[in-house]
Amino acid sequence: MPLRPGKCYRHFGTPPYTRLEYIKSNPPVLVPKFDLGNPKGNFNTIVKLVVLKPGQIRANALEAARQHANKYLSAKVGDTNFFLRLTVYPHHILRENKMMAMAGADRLQDGMRLSFGTPVGRAARVDSMQVIMFVKVDAKNVDKAKEALRRAASKIPLPSRIIVETVGGA
Repeated sequence: MPLRPGKCYRHFGTPPYTRLEYIKSNPPVLVPKFDLGNPKGNFNTIVKLVVLKPGQIRANALEAARQHANKYLSAKVGDTNFFLRLTVYPHHILRENKMMAMAGADRLQDGMRLSFGTPVGRAARVDSMQVIMFVKVDAKNVDKAKEALRRAASKIPLPSRIIVETVGGA
C-alpha cells in the first residue's frame, strides 16, 4: 500500500507510542545522520528553523528537509564552512489500520474490530517554538543559510520561521 498523506499524521491523536520492547516490528529510523558539515568550525552566527505550532513531523519529512538543506549548503558554501544539526528525533511509532478496498475485501478484514493498527513509520513530536534544525555559519554566509532553511521548511508539514542569532563576540 502507498504512503498515506502527511495530513493524516500531522496532529496529536493518541498518546506517544514509544516503548520499543512492546512493539513487534518497529520501523527503522530513516535519518542516517543528524550532524552534517564541519562540527569543529568556529562560526559566529546561528540560523535556526523553529515551528510555530505543535504537531508531528514524520521521519521521511525530516530526512527530506535535511537532505535539501545539506545539498544547498554544500553547493553554495562548501562542506567546511557550515555545521548543520537536526535537533529532533523520531521516537513516536505511527500505526495504521490497513483497510482493503476491492471486491471480496469484506471476507478478508474485520473493519474497526480490534483496530490497534500495525507500525508503518516514525514521527517526531514537536512543541510550538521548538528548534527543528540549526545551521552555524559565518556572518558572510547568513543569506545562504537562511535560503537553505527556507527550502527545508517547505518539506516540513507545520508552519515555521527562521531565526538568526549572533554568537558572543561578533
